[in-house]
Amino acid sequence: MILLTGATGLVGRHLVERLIAEGLPLRCLIPERQLRRLPWDAGHPQAPELFVGDVSDEEAFFRAVTGCHAVIHLENAMWWGRRRDLESVEVDGARALAAVARAARVGRVITLSHLGAAPSSAYTLHRVKGEVEDLLRNSGVAFTIIRSGIVYAPDDAFINHIASMMRISPALFFMPGQGEIVLHPIYIDDLVEAIYRSLNLVRLVDETVEIGGPEYMSLRDLIRTVMRVTGMRRLVIGIPPYLMRWFVGVYSRLLPRSLMTSQWLDILAANRTAPLGNTYDYFGFQPRRFEETLLTYLPQRAHLLGLMRDTFRRRPRPAQ
Repeated sequence: MILLTGATGLVGRHLVERLIAEGLPLRCLIPERQLRRLPWDAGHPQAPELFVGDVSDEEAFFRAVTGCHAVIHLENAMWWGRRRDLESVEVDGARALAAVARAARVGRVITLSHLGAAPSSAYTLHRVKGEVEDLLRNSGVAFTIIRSGIVYAPDDAFINHIASMMRISPALFFMPGQGEIVLHPIYIDDLVEAIYRSLNLVRLVDETVEIGGPEYMSLRDLIRTVMRVTGMRRLVIGIPPYLMRWFVGVYSRLLPRSLMTSQWLDILAANRTAPLGNTYDYFGFQPRRFEETLLTYLPQRAHLLGLMRDTFRRRPRPAQ
C-alpha cells in the first residue's frame, strides 16, 4: 500500500492517474475542503482510498500511514504560499511525516524537492526545501529525495503564467533580470515516470538524485520559445530583480493570487541545473524536449481564461 500526500496538486494528480493505470494499491490524505473536487474519477475500480485529514494533523496522518510500505510526500505550498505557508505546510508537514512514518514503520519515504535546495540558501523557497530534506534524512526512515528542475505541464503555474502575462500585454513582456539564468525544465509525465520507477529502485534508497529534461535553457531563450510556440511576439524588457520583487509584493496584496510569485523569483535567482544524463542514468528513459512538447498543447490553451481563473482563485488555507 502506498500513501500519497498532495494528491490534488500538479504532480500529485498526474501521479494518481499513473498509479491507478498501473493498478497499485493507493491511499490519499485529502483535506476535507478538497473532497468535493477530486481531479480523478472517484468511481474508478482502482481509485485511491481516501483518508480525510491534513499533514498538520498527526492523528489523521498516522491513521492514513498505518499499513503502508511507502509514502510519496508531495504536499507543498510552492506556488501559492507566502513564507509562513511554506514553513507551516512544508517544514511542519515534513516534521509530522518523520514522526508518523517512524511510528508506523514505513519502509520508505519518497519526496520531491527542487534543484538548489539547501537549508543555508538565501532564498526562502530553497531554504525551506533544504530544511525538509534534512528532516527526512534524519528521520530514521529510509528515504529517496528527487530534486527536479522547473516542471511544466498543460496545467502548470509557470509556463502557462508566462503565456498569460503575454496575452494581457500587447507589446511588452517584463523579465526578471537579463534572462541569463539557466534553467532545466522537465515535463510532468517524465517527472511522474521517475517517481513511479523510484518505487522499485532499491539503489535509490537513502539517496538524493537531481534530474531535469534533455536540455538547458536560459530564461530569455525559454521566453522566446513560448513566444514562438504561441505566436505572441513581445518586446522583452529586463527588470532588476529587487524591483520585480516589489511589484510582486504589491500585486499579491491587491489580488487573490499573483501570476508571478516570490517563489518564481527565488527559482530565477540563480542557475538551477542537473547533469543532462541523470534522468536516463537513474531511471532508464530519455525525457522529452521542451519546445516539441509545448507544441502539443500550448497553442490550443485559452490563456485569457486561464489568466482570469488563476488570478481570482482563492489561495488554499493551510490547517492551523
